[in-house]
Amino acid sequence: MNTVRKNLLLVSIISVLTGSLLTVGLLVAAGWIVLPQGDRQTVVHDMGAQVMPFNLGDTTHIFEMTKTGGIQHVVARDPDDAAQIVLIQQHLNHEAMRFAAGDFSDPTSLHGNEMPGIQELADGVEQVSIEYSVLPDGAQITFTTQDLSLITAIHRWFGAQLSDHGPDATYR
Repeated sequence: MNTVRKNLLLVSIISVLTGSLLTVGLLVAAGWIVLPQGDRQTVVHDMGAQVMPFNLGDTTHIFEMTKTGGIQHVVARDPDDAAQIVLIQQHLNHEAMRFAAGDFSDPTSLHGNEMPGIQELADGVEQVSIEYSVLPDGAQITFTTQDLSLITAIHRWFGAQLSDHGPDATYR
């Protein structure tokens, strides 16, 4: 009798697991569940189009940490690619306005809500000067503050972006 119960339990467990795997497989095949592909840098690169209108492969993010904050540059890899340059400029101008209002939802939608430095910046944004500037091959946003904790938050945020963007980013 004990063997029969063990066999029934085993058959039940196998049936539940098979059904679960089949269901997940069908949901993936239907596109209702999207499994992340590759490492974090690949995932960020692939998801970038959901947040940024320009092509990450045709642009470079440059993060420059300064004594009073930092400068985020985004430039076209081809300085004659007028379409990418316009998209960069429009996006960074829009982002600078949002950042100045304490809205960092675009970076968190791409990098996650636990991104280092982001909550401190959102909470202390009134103590940070955020300036947008046009560059011949793209645009930049300059973050300036005298608050040491916010300077650290900017540096941590830039470091996290450098790590996440991998080959699409560099530092100066």
